[in-house]
Amino acid sequence: MSTKELEQTAEAMVAEGKGILAIDESFPTIKNRFDDINTESTEASRRAYRDLLITNPGANEYISGIILFDETIRQFTADGTPFSETLIKQGIMPGIKVDTGAKDLAGHPGEKVTEGLDGLRDRLAEYKQLGAKFAKWRAVITIGEGTPSMGCIEANVHALARYAALCQEAGIVPMVEPEVLMDGDHTNELCYDVTEATLKALFNELYKQNVALEHTILKVNMVVSGKGCPTQASVDDVAALTVNCLLNTVPAAIPGIVFLSGGQSAEMATVHLNEMNANYAPLPWPLSFSYGRALQAPCLDAWQGKEENVIKAQAILLHREKCNSQATLGKYSAEDDAA
Repeated sequence: MSTKELEQTAEAMVAEGKGILAIDESFPTIKNRFDDINTESTEASRRAYRDLLITNPGANEYISGIILFDETIRQFTADGTPFSETLIKQGIMPGIKVDTGAKDLAGHPGEKVTEGLDGLRDRLAEYKQLGAKFAKWRAVITIGEGTPSMGCIEANVHALARYAALCQEAGIVPMVEPEVLMDGDHTNELCYDVTEATLKALFNELYKQNVALEHTILKVNMVVSGKGCPTQASVDDVAALTVNCLLNTVPAAIPGIVFLSGGQSAEMATVHLNEMNANYAPLPWPLSFSYGRALQAPCLDAWQGKEENVIKAQAILLHREKCNSQATLGKYSAEDDAA
């Protein structure tokens, strides 16, 4: 393991003005997205769509890395170049989702634990050969009546820590992603409490598993109201509570924090990120983005599964990437989206 390589990768992932594009949807998830645009999910259609995302001209100005799915890291561009090689030539780092999904947690009705540790050491070695520089593992924490339990939180953060240790052993930077879901009618104050408890448990477990924090990226939810909450938190409240939660839980050794969009609209994910960077800098770590839907949704709507829409879809994607790049600097404004 080269600690210098890990250090360089982690720093590059959160380079000034840059963020990460997540295109690591599982087969069921991308089928749902394609269903929305009346496009059949086949190996060919998935390859064509991800080719659009990966080969977008100018993306390297705003994007430091792209998280791929297992199928995608093995695919090629239309001219026969491996996707990972294409990204590296653009100065964008290939990443890889390595968990196998959230499954029902035995003894904890309504709660999930993310699986995928079995055989992970060998899979990471293969992904390293395929060009992966960093990896992602997502845990999901649900707020509901009597949930989350500490048993659920502890099971998930233990898996995240073991995954992170295996990544660093393989020379791959781990992105640890504990997501407190927006599903539910909870207030943003309750989201704060659950996010704080989850992050405290996570960093305690990372310490126990000898994970080098300086070579680890945190991907986390913002502190927002549940989608069903009758009173939605203001932009100011989301920014204030999110930053306060991070300051209370995240060690300064972490090279950077990237947010997931978690079901927020494309515009609100950008506005919230900008509010934090415009009003709370400097912080111990840069705050950036690792968005999936918030970057892809407008692009996907424009594409509609048709080759003749590729250039238009790429332009829309690049616009969203630029807006979020501006938000990492605290320089985004609503006029940017009106342009």
